[in-house]
Amino acid sequence: MSDLETRIDRLESLDAIRQLAAKYALTLDMRDIDMMVTLFPEDVKVGKAGSGRKALRAYMDRTLRSPFTETSHHIGGHIIEFDDPDHAHGIVYSKNEHEAGVEWVIMQMMYADDYVRQDGRWHFARRLPLYWYATDLNKPPVGDRKMRWPDQDWTEGNFHKLFPSFAEYWKRDGDHDGPVPEPAPLEGFVNAMRRGQAAPKVKVRAD
Repeated sequence: MSDLETRIDRLESLDAIRQLAAKYALTLDMRDIDMMVTLFPEDVKVGKAGSGRKALRAYMDRTLRSPFTETSHHIGGHIIEFDDPDHAHGIVYSKNEHEAGVEWVIMQMMYADDYVRQDGRWHFARRLPLYWYATDLNKPPVGDRKMRWPDQDWTEGNFHKLFPSFAEYWKRDGDHDGPVPEPAPLEGFVNAMRRGQAAPKVKVRAD
């Protein structure tokens, strides 16, 4: 492709990937599991449940029935970086609300995504959910173990585990006084922030 065609393709791909996140939220909240699984490639991996869209549909159907009934997902900032014309990765914020029995659970989280283009269409290759908190609307999650679903043990949510800067910041007392780094490459901001940090092990929920 010419330089102009390459730039147009990148802009179109950026918009298509952003649409993926919005479509995921809509299908999740409307419980349209059939449409949801089409946002993933046909050979999507579903952990121990196997692979393929049918396996993903069965997993999501089970997961979306408890501990909450109705939900609303609000998409926030979305960073997208390309590995090559048909592969990309990104970080997208999500603020969610859940009706969970007698509690109204609010949640703040981010997704660490991988994207792939197959047959001209962008899909989620993988979604890694990283949670900050989940708690009843009237119970601010101050302190440790901010994942506080009703009738479950409180746990940590891995919100900061992908980026080492958070732990480093709180280990030191004041500015580290080191040199300021050069700006990250155009397609390397997220990777620069991760600095080789491996993805945490996450007990995946539907959110």
